[in-house]
Amino acid sequence: MTKKSEALQAWRELKPGQDPLPHMEPIPYKAQGSTYGACGIRIDGTPEFIDAVLSNLQALLDGENNVTRLGLSRSAVDGRGLDKAFNNQARNAECCYIRLHVRGAQGAIVAAICHDHDQETTRYAQAIGAGAR
Repeated sequence: MTKKSEALQAWRELKPGQDPLPHMEPIPYKAQGSTYGACGIRIDGTPEFIDAVLSNLQALLDGENNVTRLGLSRSAVDGRGLDKAFNNQARNAECCYIRLHVRGAQGAIVAAICHDHDQETTRYAQAIGAGAR
């Protein structure tokens, strides 16, 4: 485990404004089981906080294309039915999850025909270095 001081120093030294999409490994089509440890993002807090973080992640929107899709869920935090107390829950707390998934063949066809994802698909291919010659 990395010490907090070391993690903070490494964070400070990062090049700002990096695009996370090229590093986001998509979850295989029809994968089953836990996605713990897969590339993904969980943001929780006030709706305004989540919106502010999402505004800095707009490059991920190109993950919604003819080849991959964004698994996106955003919902109110509701502890009913759980054996946990949410004593530190923010006002109007929400939780947002983002993961990248490979589309199946049928989904890719539907996305290509029914949705205009060509620009996103091209930008995604460029981001991951596909098609570069």
